Amino acid sequence: MASPPPPPIRPPTRWIRPLDVGAAQRAIETVKSALPYLTAGPPIMHIGPAGDVHIDVPLVYHDVALDRIHYDPIAKAPSPKGRPVHAWGVRVDRAEVMRIMEEVIKGLRVVEAVEYREPEDCWVVPLAWRVFIVAHVKVSSDGTQLVPDYPLTAEMRRYSSW
Repeated sequence: MASPPPPPIRPPTRWIRPLDVGAAQRAIETVKSALPYLTAGPPIMHIGPAGDVHIDVPLVYHDVALDRIHYDPIAKAPSPKGRPVHAWGVRVDRAEVMRIMEEVIKGLRVVEAVEYREPEDCWVVPLAWRVFIVAHVKVSSDGTQLVPDYPLTAEMRRYSSW
């Protein structure tokens, strides 16, 4: 008498969407069309336990933050993504940071490439200033809607006055 066959193993049920190059291109165009409406939000300044100063400036679209741009208070310019600056012994003038960052935002350009972030189901379009990538803008998977950074928006509203 033969034993019954073992039960089958169910394959993963996650549906994998085919790569949509058109949606990726739409995401780039969506960010290009939003670029003239981007502004600098109020700088968020953190003072570390050693007295170091770290400043991020939210990139704002219609009162919601899309990403943060690291600000280098020594160079008085944005720092590339992934290089947050911690400076000691510097005096930071909020009005000067705002003035500089408004000029920086006018000089932003969209990089003609995207990455895809599966957990968030969105495209990510980089923004460059000079030769540095300074921000990433998330766009819905169909390429038509900007995806705000809600935790940063809340942080921006908490730290808007200093």
